[in-house]
Amino acid sequence: MIAIRTVKQVAELTGISIRTLQYYDEIGVFKPTELSVSGYRLYDEEALNALQQILFFKELDFQLKDIKEIMENPSFDKVEAFKKQKELIKTKRDRLDGLLNLLEKLENGESYVSFKEFDMCEYLQALEQFKTEQTEEVVKYWGSVEKFNDFINKIKNDESKVAKLAIKQYGSIEKYTEAMKYNLNHFSKIMEQINGLKDNAESYVEKNKELFIKLTADMKMDVKSKEIQDIVQEIMTLGEENSLTIELDHGEYYWDMIIDCYLNKPLFIETNDKMYGSGSSKYIGHALQCYFNK
Repeated sequence: MIAIRTVKQVAELTGISIRTLQYYDEIGVFKPTELSVSGYRLYDEEALNALQQILFFKELDFQLKDIKEIMENPSFDKVEAFKKQKELIKTKRDRLDGLLNLLEKLENGESYVSFKEFDMCEYLQALEQFKTEQTEEVVKYWGSVEKFNDFINKIKNDESKVAKLAIKQYGSIEKYTEAMKYNLNHFSKIMEQINGLKDNAESYVEKNKELFIKLTADMKMDVKSKEIQDIVQEIMTLGEENSLTIELDHGEYYWDMIIDCYLNKPLFIETNDKMYGSGSSKYIGHALQCYFNK
């Protein structure tokens, strides 16, 4: 006899809230096997196996929409997925073990400097795999495999610098690597989306410049004022409208980096001050800072 569980029983078994299971159903990532006569969700063992696979993907920081896309693919092989998930979780475990060991040494007062826990090895492997599996795309956008190799070597030579920027923008090498792997897996689609925006690029640049001129027209105004924050909102909306179709993950600290450039990077400050007036770069930075702190 096939075991059928109610949504409440599945919640108790898995530790996932009933509301979350309902949400999974609403977005189509995990649907019940059937509905009872009274309309209650019911799940069989096959459904629980699917939920288990979803949780493995979530443990690896996959987005729900990506999990849905992967599992709905006709060529999806759950056994092969388990193998890949196992490899990725081992990699994640090894990285965390390394960080824990490093923290333990530092906690015990040891003077121990190590950066191997922050290496870009997995990202570089993803680039090599992309080169092998998507050679046509490499040649199309880089010109040749040799030029793509130069790109990889540049990252290797600047690994420490790239790693620091990755952590600053994404919070960790792991999150950066996952974002870059997603971009590589959807490279053709993303490039088509970017090329589709080129027709509007000139208009966007002009409108964006007009808004920044408006923002810095009277720098005596409080950056917290409604007038200034409304202009910042216009700038954000314009940017969103021109990038809505691009599925790029910029990282959760992207705007922190941009604000830091406006406030602290000499070349960035000099460029903006020449364009919008003396002191404008820091004024823009503080206005953006206020906007995101809201």
